[in-house]
Amino acid sequence: MSSVGSYLRELRERRGLSLDEISRSTRVLHQYLELLEADDLAALPAPAFTRGFIRAYCQVLREPPDEALARYQEGVQPHAVHGHDAALPESRKSRELGTRRENRGRGAVLVSFVLLVVLGVALFLVTLALQPAGERRGEQRAPASAGAPPAPPAARPSVAAKAPSLEPSSVLPSTTVASGPRPPVPPTSTPVGVIDDVASRYRLVARTTEATWMRVRTGDGRTSEENIPAGEVREWISNEPFVLSIGNAGGVTLELNGRLLPPLGPSGTVIARLVVPEGP
Repeated sequence: MSSVGSYLRELRERRGLSLDEISRSTRVLHQYLELLEADDLAALPAPAFTRGFIRAYCQVLREPPDEALARYQEGVQPHAVHGHDAALPESRKSRELGTRRENRGRGAVLVSFVLLVVLGVALFLVTLALQPAGERRGEQRAPASAGAPPAPPAARPSVAAKAPSLEPSSVLPSTTVASGPRPPVPPTSTPVGVIDDVASRYRLVARTTEATWMRVRTGDGRTSEENIPAGEVREWISNEPFVLSIGNAGGVTLELNGRLLPPLGPSGTVIARLVVPEGP
């Protein structure tokens, strides 16, 4: 029995076809067809691919491939075939195993990065939420431990004896009080809230321990609104009750006519409307 290469070449020459024509019809590389007809089976691809070449070759020649495949099987060394077929799955397993390890490593790095980001954001939020409360607790405990009396009301700025208008001023200029003990205010016979020789019933003083926003409307309908930093003092006078809106109730203390009012609420609490003094 002749070899598979001689058998295929004989069939091709009998049909009067060239290798180029067979290559174009089968779409198999010309060099593979040459190796096949030369019986150089070791240089050909894996047996599974070579069998496909033989079937396509015979299909172009309109010949059954069984005879050619049988001759190819006899020409191939059994140990070479088995060795090649056994090595293919093993290499595939190695590649798959390496791919899985690489994907597992990337997944672990990604999960670690996400956990670090989440932990950092959570730590930042907790610190941001607890820091004002801690500072506020420290400020409240310090006066109690020292046994110091509450600070006296700040002195009013001097005002000219005469002014163009006889109406009471609604808002006095801002006064910043320096830190440290204040000197006692000497007693005075001047009525509370006397401005421009006109007496006012109410004098409201606000002292901030934290930054806060305030809006104050006096009895004559005038309104003042501002963001007040921590450690500042503001003062208003009016013949009618004040109407207040406060953005941070825990960051401000109020005094009415020299008397300290009760705490307004915890830090961060918003008061939309507060009447001082409250009506009967």
